[in-house]
Amino acid sequence: MPRKSSQPSSSSTDPKKTVLIVDDHPVFRAGLSGLVNLEPDLSVCGEAQDGAATLAFLEKRMPDVVLMDMSLLGKSGLDLIKDLRAIYPSVKVLVISMHDERLYAERVIRSGGRGYIMKQEGPEKVIAAIRKVLSGGIAVSEQTASHLLDVMAGTHAIHSSLAALSDRELDVYRLLGSGVEPHEIARKLHLSIKTVDTHRLNIRRKLGLRNATELVHHATRWAAGQA
Repeated sequence: MPRKSSQPSSSSTDPKKTVLIVDDHPVFRAGLSGLVNLEPDLSVCGEAQDGAATLAFLEKRMPDVVLMDMSLLGKSGLDLIKDLRAIYPSVKVLVISMHDERLYAERVIRSGGRGYIMKQEGPEKVIAAIRKVLSGGIAVSEQTASHLLDVMAGTHAIHSSLAALSDRELDVYRLLGSGVEPHEIARKLHLSIKTVDTHRLNIRRKLGLRNATELVHHATRWAAGQA
């Protein structure tokens, strides 16, 4: 039985709010499109699989909200959010991702995103997050909202060593954990191999790892926990 649309309802004269879906998995994009298009007040205006396609779409049409994944082909989700904030400062971005909200939500908000929701959440929560962002709010879990308030108040203590990594270092770490070789990481992130090696060294120092083998094992275990 198809899922019924959730509130609020929309009259036939109210223009629907438009959503651009950015994800590198066609099946997931199709699923999200079907979910959003069930709502009387929402409509998917387009899809994109990476940063380049997203920017090309926005040159022609501006959606009310961009619903995007963190892991994209080429440019990372965080880099794309920063680009969108610089080029289109009014655009609202809601991230939907499989990656741990505790590690990424703060980075997304810092980069200019308006919310973060896990892919494991139910359809109702996804739609509610979209509407909250559209209304001008920030859509995160209660736990993350409390964490962000602690950060603003200066009372937050870093509990995860990964929180010490820069956004780019975290990109490198995530790709290493996914089995991507350093030269391929350099290609994906548009970096030199020397820069990637520098990031790997900095990651090892921050995480207290002795060598490259320990780094790969550490990253692989972390990535397995995100699946």
